[in-house]
Amino acid sequence: MTGSDEAGADAPAAPDQRWEHRIDAVLGIAASVLLMLLMLVTVVDVVGRYVFNRPLPGGFELTELGLLVLIFAGLPLVSRADEHVTMDFIDRLLSPNARILLERAVHVLCAATFFLAAWLVWLKADRISEYRDATDVLRVVYGPFVYFMAVMIALTAIVHLYKAFERR
Repeated sequence: MTGSDEAGADAPAAPDQRWEHRIDAVLGIAASVLLMLLMLVTVVDVVGRYVFNRPLPGGFELTELGLLVLIFAGLPLVSRADEHVTMDFIDRLLSPNARILLERAVHVLCAATFFLAAWLVWLKADRISEYRDATDVLRVVYGPFVYFMAVMIALTAIVHLYKAFERR
């Protein structure tokens, strides 16, 4: 790495990217706290089960719902950072301009797919909320969690749409 490359890496972020870094930091901290709570629930459940023969009531449900929030909250972040698993064997065959067009087309296709998924999940959330479906032990209602899923999927679609038309 040259000296100029290192200086560029230490330079402050452009003003239009600062808000993105702040959002990433806040969401990263929230994800870390949630993951720590999930680990705590698991430890308490396992120790309670095997040492005291008294598992944590609803421990499985808490873990299930916590993972749902963790995974779907991370989906827009993964899309924004382009950290999805990709296959790049076609990229090597394309010119730089064709590669950019392919990337934009893929982002448009992903956005359309995510918008469709968000709509379908929202419809499912309506039905679940109507029936007041809840977990067995703690009686936590599923509806808000499914609406959360739909919103995060829609946000992911917006991220892909933005990436499809952003200036390069």
